Amino acid sequence: MQQSRRCKNFCYSDVTDISILGSRIESLTSMARLSTSSLMISTLTITALLGCGVLPPGRMRSRNFSVTGFNLPVNMVYSTVASVRARFSGMAAGKDAAQAFLSRLVMQAVLNVLEQQGRSALLPDAVIFNILEQLMIQINYDALECKEATAAPTRNMMTEAVMMKPHCIIVGSTVTALCDAMTGRMCNLGTGDMIAAIPDNHKTFLGTLTTTNVIMANWSKEMWQSVLNRTVRMLASEPFGSHFFSAVGTIS
Repeated sequence: MQQSRRCKNFCYSDVTDISILGSRIESLTSMARLSTSSLMISTLTITALLGCGVLPPGRMRSRNFSVTGFNLPVNMVYSTVASVRARFSGMAAGKDAAQAFLSRLVMQAVLNVLEQQGRSALLPDAVIFNILEQLMIQINYDALECKEATAAPTRNMMTEAVMMKPHCIIVGSTVTALCDAMTGRMCNLGTGDMIAAIPDNHKTFLGTLTTTNVIMANWSKEMWQSVLNRTVRMLASEPFGSHFFSAVGTIS
């Protein structure tokens, strides 16, 4: 992620001396005491001044988080077997590709939430852009491998187990379970016979939000939790939203 560019008329991205920056803020704040209207203007000015402000070189702040309880779209699992992928559009060819798909979803959701937050605060577009540019998002996800997969038209379907494991059962666009029977025996989705649940580690992902921005670096855990809650809601409204309806996010 590149360092922020200078925002004309708004940002002082080259200010690294916090004491100097503090005196500027104090001066602006004292001007704001004149009236409620001037207080609002001053607050927005301070935010704009800090919007591109970066921490001293080498300094950054990070927050870890987790998201659990979602269902698996086909795009978040992978198979190295070409014939399996050919039957299920969107299935990733490798673990890295499945993780990259999730990373793009989460990153876009976080950026959308922060952009909305900036616009609600009436920040100029240039300031919002630079704040987002100073944020890095890293996702760690243990994608499920489907060495074999069977499309189940209904949740009551029976399917014959094969030697290749894990054998994924897919209903619609969702990987719902694993066929756990010995080769030649039947897995029954309706009764649950020889059906294994998807392990929780495949329905959880971890992430790290890292920023060099002065404003975000000083956000409290509660503020980041609010951002994460809105991010999860954003995921639930996207094209793969039905898979995230029951997801829960937690800031460490």
